Amino acid sequence: MMAGLLAGVARLLSGASIRWMDVAPDLRPRIYFANHTSHLDAVVLWSALPPEIRALTRPVAARSYWIRTRLRRYLSERVFHAILIEREGITRDTNPLPLILREMGERYSLILFPEGKRNPGPEVGEFKSGLFHLCRSRPDLELVPAYIDNLNRVLPKGEFLPVPLLSGISFGPPLRLLEGEPKAEFLARAREAVCRLKGS
Repeated sequence: MMAGLLAGVARLLSGASIRWMDVAPDLRPRIYFANHTSHLDAVVLWSALPPEIRALTRPVAARSYWIRTRLRRYLSERVFHAILIEREGITRDTNPLPLILREMGERYSLILFPEGKRNPGPEVGEFKSGLFHLCRSRPDLELVPAYIDNLNRVLPKGEFLPVPLLSGISFGPPLRLLEGEPKAEFLARAREAVCRLKGS
């Protein structure tokens, strides 16, 4: 009940229009990956999924942000069932990949933002290598690119209350890591798949 209510509130506040382009919602485990401009990105993308898919989709998010207040901790643990990872000072011992793979299992989909940090500029930033390593560990997964438009203006950096503006989310054709595909080529191809959805 709480998840459905929060999803409705997120869609109402963001005014997000949702477009599925050459892809359809599916219950199979997937990775939904998108550009990152606002703290609302994960919430609004999650809320854009149909309820039965939303229930099986877990955002991967920065622990430092989501444990900062009691409300954020509650939402991340009890509503989004987020996989919280360390974002700074990553070493071999603190590599979040094993945690993500374990928490995902064979059942759940993920929401990822391969830029790593929020990018308020108009262009999609370069993708970090995490998406590649995750796909190399799970080459069976289908990757669904998404472009989130205008959320950086709905909740500008440093603001607490959203501004009532229209935003949009476009989901695009799925892709997979190709056998033997080099990391740089894969990350460039994945980034381009998101960029192509801009203005769609």
